[in-house]
Amino acid sequence: MFRLLRSTGTPSSPTGSRELCAWRGEIPAGTRAPAHTVNREEIFHLLSGELLITLEGTTHRVTAGDTVIINPGATLAVENPATEVAVSWVTTSRGLEATLADGTRVVPPWAN
Repeated sequence: MFRLLRSTGTPSSPTGSRELCAWRGEIPAGTRAPAHTVNREEIFHLLSGELLITLEGTTHRVTAGDTVIINPGATLAVENPATEVAVSWVTTSRGLEATLADGTRVVPPWAN
């Protein structure tokens, strides 16, 4: 089966993907997202901009074109210290959940 998703579509269960989901994200300048632990592998590709990604306690400067592989059970935090929006593309498997330090579970709508 072939399914074309235009620029506004993201692969996920509602659009026909059985196992994978992906989304394009914009991380505004000055954003500091809280650390969270993921239950699925993620492939995080930075399309434009620059970020600081702290993965398992080690901070990495990530620039456009870089890809970060985040293993299940890993804890990460994302920060955009720049003055411009950073744009990413993330691919993971359906069922992704993120758990914050206080135990709050976040299930992104695109990961169902």
